[in-house]
Amino acid sequence: MRRILKIAGAVVLVLLTAVLCLPFFINVEQFKPMLESELSTALNREVKLGHLKLSLFAGQVTADDLSVSEDQAFGKPAFIHAASLAVGAEIWPFLMSRKLVVTYLTIDQPQIALVQAPSGNWNFSSLGAAKPSAPAVPAPGSTPLNLEVKRVEITNGQLKLSRTEGHWKPLMLQQVNLDLRDFSAQNAFPFSLAAKVAGGGSIRLEGQAGPINPADAAMTPLHASLDVAQVDLARSGMNDFAPDVAGLVSLQGTGSSDGRLLQLSGKLKAEKLKLAKQGTPATRPLEFDFAVSHDLRKHSGTLQSGDIHIGGAVAHLTGTYAEQGEAMVLNMKLAGPSMPVTELETLLPALAIVFPSGSRLEGGTLSVTLAMAGPADKLVTTGSLALDNTRLTGFDLSKRMSSIEKLAGIKGGPNTEIQTVSAAVRVAPEGTTAQDMRLVVPALGEVTGAGTVSPANALDFKMSAMVHGSGLLAVANNTPIPFTVQGTCSDPVFRPDVKAVVKEKAKSAAGDLLRGLLGGRKK
Repeated sequence: MRRILKIAGAVVLVLLTAVLCLPFFINVEQFKPMLESELSTALNREVKLGHLKLSLFAGQVTADDLSVSEDQAFGKPAFIHAASLAVGAEIWPFLMSRKLVVTYLTIDQPQIALVQAPSGNWNFSSLGAAKPSAPAVPAPGSTPLNLEVKRVEITNGQLKLSRTEGHWKPLMLQQVNLDLRDFSAQNAFPFSLAAKVAGGGSIRLEGQAGPINPADAAMTPLHASLDVAQVDLARSGMNDFAPDVAGLVSLQGTGSSDGRLLQLSGKLKAEKLKLAKQGTPATRPLEFDFAVSHDLRKHSGTLQSGDIHIGGAVAHLTGTYAEQGEAMVLNMKLAGPSMPVTELETLLPALAIVFPSGSRLEGGTLSVTLAMAGPADKLVTTGSLALDNTRLTGFDLSKRMSSIEKLAGIKGGPNTEIQTVSAAVRVAPEGTTAQDMRLVVPALGEVTGAGTVSPANALDFKMSAMVHGSGLLAVANNTPIPFTVQGTCSDPVFRPDVKAVVKEKAKSAAGDLLRGLLGGRKK
């Protein structure tokens, strides 16, 4: 028995010694041409590997460099360049018959460039596509690469998304980690992707993709959940279409794509939002529940539903968008009925809406019906708005209109109560125009008129006040008093033309007296 144990121990020792010595007798470099050829054939791109190393215990072959060539239609820089490639393989097929059965691929620190042409084609569209000419002949004794890989990993990568034409700033993703499980070109496979956005924020995708479209890899269908956190619109360059827009955006949603159309729905949250050049960041977040159909090749789509929430205020946004040249052209409609002013007030600075210094709106509701059309950076907004039952605290309109106050016997106060204010508006890069304005202030009367606000907030309005009171103009009740509003939004200047009213009223009274006298003589 002891002799048998000694023999068994000697056999184990010999086998262990043989296994330890195998790496010294196997020239793993002989497999490099085969591995490069098989990878090149599978990807339809030239693949170059650095020095190979074999680890039998780990069951893997590593290369200290990896390069995958670019599609010739997109230039010469490498599509992928990585610090290393690790190929996991089944040991016994490798040792006994030199067959390379891949179990996993790990690409470390790759630099990947994803580029789209004006046609909508991507530089990865041709990955895996059949070559028009005969494929490269594999190295003698090699077998085709097993495309059913249990796991494909990209670790600590850098991903750059850009265009071949236009001024668009590339989107840079850092610390990219991609994990594909049970990868197969012929079947759907689960995947997850996590990355940091250069400039601030992070992105995470999880779902299923595949089967790989053999004619165009970019047309591969997928279904995934999307989680975007605190992406800085300005610093990341994602506000290229509208440079005046800034803020931190988070998004949670789900989407499905057939490779051409993406159906995406979810909730977007915008913090510190700025929507106008002269605006300041909003102090309250905006939330947006949406469903959109997006054409991945044409960069256009339809916003099928969109509910904007600012606290308890809700507005509805729908419409279309389409990339035209180097602009994103919008055609949208916004409807916001009876939105509480207290909820909206914190967003007004983001729109560069300025009130007289020291004043603010308090209470009431705002209703808007607006149409937005044109390039996103030169948008023209038209429609109507109405503000009801609110108060402009810290602003005494009667005092500002001191001449009318004295003539009409109006009692001023520290605040201005507003029954209603409505107007037809047009907001464009050259300024804001308000037509058919109607303002009803119980302490004053009814004010009507029209005017403009320049991009620098300079006012130029021609108004008319129908006052009611007990002052010097009590006899002129229901007589319009024209005045102008100039200055700026933060410091408006009211200049009533009282002389014109008195002169007109005197003319009217003299005419009535003359007609009465003449009429009496005839009798």
